[in-house]
Amino acid sequence: MRLSDISIKNPVFAWMLMFGLMIFGLISFSRMGVSQMPDVDFPTVTVSVSLDGAAPEVMETQVVDPIESSLMTVEGIESIKSSSKTGSASITVEFDLDRNIDLAVQDVQAKISGIQRMLPDDVDPPSISKTNPDDQPILWLALTYDKEDPEFLMRYARDYLKDRFTTVEGVGDIFLGGYTDPVMRVHVRPKDLLRYNISVNDVVDAIRNEHSELPGGYIQTDKKTFNVRTMGEAKTEEEFRDIVISRRAGVTVADPTNMVKIRQVADASMGLDKIERMSRFNGKTALGLGIRKQRGTNAVSVARAVKEQITVIQKTLPPGMNLQVNFDSTKFIEQSVGELNHHLVLAVIFTSLVCWMFLGSWSATFNVLLSIPTSLLGAFIGLYFLGYTLNTFTLLGLTLAIGIVVDDAIMVLENIFRYNENGRGRIESAILGAREISFAAMAATAAVIAIFLPVAFMKGIIGKFFMQFGVTISIAVFLSLVESLTITPMRCAGFVHHGERKTKLGKGFEALMENTRLGYDRWLRVSLQHPWKVLIGSLVFVAVSFISIKFLNKEMSPAQDQSIFMARLIMPVGTSLQYTDQQTKKAEAWLLSRPEIKQVYAALGGFGGGVSDANVTMMFITMKEKNERGKDPETGKVLSQQEFMQVARKNLSKIEDMRPVLMDLSQQGFSGGRGYPIEFTILGSDWDKLAKYTEDMMKAMNDSGLMVDVDSNYLLGMPEIQVQPDRLSAAQHGVSISSIGSTVSALIGGVKAGEYPQGGHRYDIKLKLVDQGDPMGEIKTLFVGNSRGNLIPLPRVTKEVQTSSLQSISRSNRQRAITVTANMKPGVSQQAAMAYIEDSAKKILEPGYMIDQGGSSKTFKESFQSLIFALVMGLVIAYMVLASQFNSFIDPVTILMALPFSFSGAFFALLITGQSLNMFSMIGLLLLMGIVKKNSILLIEFTNTVRDRGTSKALDALIEACPTRLRPILMTSVATVAAAIPSATARGAGSETMRPMAICLIGGVVVSTALTLFVVPAVYLLMDKFKKRDEVREKTKQAFAAVGEEGLEA
Repeated sequence: MRLSDISIKNPVFAWMLMFGLMIFGLISFSRMGVSQMPDVDFPTVTVSVSLDGAAPEVMETQVVDPIESSLMTVEGIESIKSSSKTGSASITVEFDLDRNIDLAVQDVQAKISGIQRMLPDDVDPPSISKTNPDDQPILWLALTYDKEDPEFLMRYARDYLKDRFTTVEGVGDIFLGGYTDPVMRVHVRPKDLLRYNISVNDVVDAIRNEHSELPGGYIQTDKKTFNVRTMGEAKTEEEFRDIVISRRAGVTVADPTNMVKIRQVADASMGLDKIERMSRFNGKTALGLGIRKQRGTNAVSVARAVKEQITVIQKTLPPGMNLQVNFDSTKFIEQSVGELNHHLVLAVIFTSLVCWMFLGSWSATFNVLLSIPTSLLGAFIGLYFLGYTLNTFTLLGLTLAIGIVVDDAIMVLENIFRYNENGRGRIESAILGAREISFAAMAATAAVIAIFLPVAFMKGIIGKFFMQFGVTISIAVFLSLVESLTITPMRCAGFVHHGERKTKLGKGFEALMENTRLGYDRWLRVSLQHPWKVLIGSLVFVAVSFISIKFLNKEMSPAQDQSIFMARLIMPVGTSLQYTDQQTKKAEAWLLSRPEIKQVYAALGGFGGGVSDANVTMMFITMKEKNERGKDPETGKVLSQQEFMQVARKNLSKIEDMRPVLMDLSQQGFSGGRGYPIEFTILGSDWDKLAKYTEDMMKAMNDSGLMVDVDSNYLLGMPEIQVQPDRLSAAQHGVSISSIGSTVSALIGGVKAGEYPQGGHRYDIKLKLVDQGDPMGEIKTLFVGNSRGNLIPLPRVTKEVQTSSLQSISRSNRQRAITVTANMKPGVSQQAAMAYIEDSAKKILEPGYMIDQGGSSKTFKESFQSLIFALVMGLVIAYMVLASQFNSFIDPVTILMALPFSFSGAFFALLITGQSLNMFSMIGLLLLMGIVKKNSILLIEFTNTVRDRGTSKALDALIEACPTRLRPILMTSVATVAAAIPSATARGAGSETMRPMAICLIGGVVVSTALTLFVVPAVYLLMDKFKKRDEVREKTKQAFAAVGEEGLEA
């Protein structure tokens, strides 16, 4: 018994099935998270190592090299990259996407532990952490204070605000940008050191030995146990200043009045460490708080909860202090998901109008519409249990699936309608119509789902994204098949009536459909008289359309107007923080004067941690919403984000010594790289040659007119003062090289001498030279202790040499490497830019040097290769499924003839509308392969049915079957187009990614439907000559009739 028969006999079962899918679908929908892209982990492990004062070359050879060697045998490594700077190095290990990150961390830890003894003795223990692009802050908050008290601002943020936000559900970590630690500052005075004949090492030793608290074990009596501690730490600043400095011989002067205390040779007080970073919000001094979410949590929900907490905290802030959101990456996510939900509703409305126009019955239209919530809400159940979120791919899949979902219901209902129009009763029509169309419905659904099977074999991040799209479509389409074969026939048997069209609109449309059917019948007969001409003409059309591909821009993803972007303002290497600050203020003033800008957050010197980049400012720029932006003074029009970024590049470049590099955040998330559409690494052995080739490549890129924001991680020219010991003179004066190094390091760079307790916290004790107002002359004022207890002027045993040095050394897969990044100039194809780079590399690089595409460039290349593979495999699988269903090697070929025409329509549509061939339009092509076959299946399946009823000639069967199937074909095609119209015409948040897919779908369906109605029958007629259909089937029937039940008895 068929499913439709069961549901018609048991209507309550069918109703309960429908209600069950809806109810549990709504529950699942309410519990799903929201994100812009599918949650995909980039398994990346970072190893951070510190060795105070070590040059980049030393870090590379003595620290990085042995660590990289040990990690090469870890399973599943995709790449190893490292960066060595003065005193620190980081090694980034990228693993395959399928690698378990926790197991990867364990493997890395084991390897590092095994080579720990090979590292320098004074290297800090390596720090190992999991990293992910998704771990970036989802919100940046700005804390400002009207009073000039930066220390209070820092303490308040660290001691109070961090704790308040950490308690918010879903918040993982709070990152303080522009933060400077409070420390106990010990600024020694060289003249007083000389006066008391005390070296800097004596001061350091005194703090370490005389300011300490040590456990002494415990004493146990019969009744009690006592802890024992030596309480040697100074508790107050005054007590700290009174710490006695021991002489190098290890004893203090006998006369207490001659004892030297810290206060006599240094200024000691609590305060902020040296300011190496600063931040501003809209030109006002601020502290940034970056809110990171926990893994797997809903970014939008977390951001909403944080904003609610801000409202509460704002009421308790000290007078003059203000806290507000300065950069919100979740706002666009919320807007784009809301836009997709809006399109979902519009798609349902448009589809319902199409159904009513074709069916002329509100009961029939309502029947079709009920299939939409049943299938879509049911799909949420599957998506929820698979752990998917409501993101661009799942919601786009559901929006575009509406047209497919109603297809099955339309096919079944239209066939039932046809029997009802011919005089059959409702129940009889439901039984016969559902039975007759069930095979075609199953074949069409299987064909759609089969298209997405190859997606499971796609590699990389694109495979992960496409998988969610494919699974979403497949679940919705499968449920639509179940709905059309169970619930739809039951509803048709219960309340669907066919009535006469009474309105002028209804009668006019019915007349139009009849004239269309007659016209199609007439032209079909003509085309079937010349099948070869029809086929050749259509193939010529396809060939011409495929030529249009070369005129399409090709890119990973279209740029989106998210109203937020970043700018990296780079000053010459070695620029002081003060000069960077001076020039940054000019950039801020220009930006804040623009009518498009809402707010600007500037972080000078980096965000915190590691060495300060004093010559770099990172800007987070928030634009006003599209409908709130003022007009550009020069052009008099409202600029898009991309247009404004071009204006910003031009104007910020006019600021003296400033080189701006802008970052479009909509290009992030497709790889584990830096987020630039152009990213590659130049590899080679000789560092000088690498530097020259990098300069040549960057010049070629700038001169090409294809790229902007060309940048690299190679920084040469960091001014350096080298203190070179005179070994002979040092030996004569009894001064060791290590004493010279430790003295310079302590007084110029500063040294941590211990920790100072205050208010329940422990602060570093930082010792360095007091500011004497002459930075370049400081080294000349230093004295170094010798082995005889005397102080020797440093210039007597050393000389100063000014030079330039490398700021960092980077490597990729154990080769020295320099990474180059760039953005495309607006309107330029990413493929064209990448091709230019590869051609330039062939001309510029000598043998032994190469470029390696990375980041989005690598993902772009891999994604198009994977998509071509998926399209080819989809074709193969579709043929296998159709051949199995039709029990024919010939019919699938006829059915698949619709595919080239759909591609032709898609390419022409993209070209006409100015869209690019990108990841989203390629998804549209993949979806087209499943959709357009439905029309062919309807034609071929019904033609075969007519022939099985006695019409033996293919020509006669086609002339009878094709006009009969015209209405459902047009109806399903128009419904598919109607469902895609909201996305194709979208102008809201995220519309840049919706339009290519929808336009691709509309163009493919329109052209394919128009040509399929003529080409598929012509091909069927031509291929029929190769069939032995009737003879084979008749022999098979006779054989089964002769055998009967023989062999089955026992």
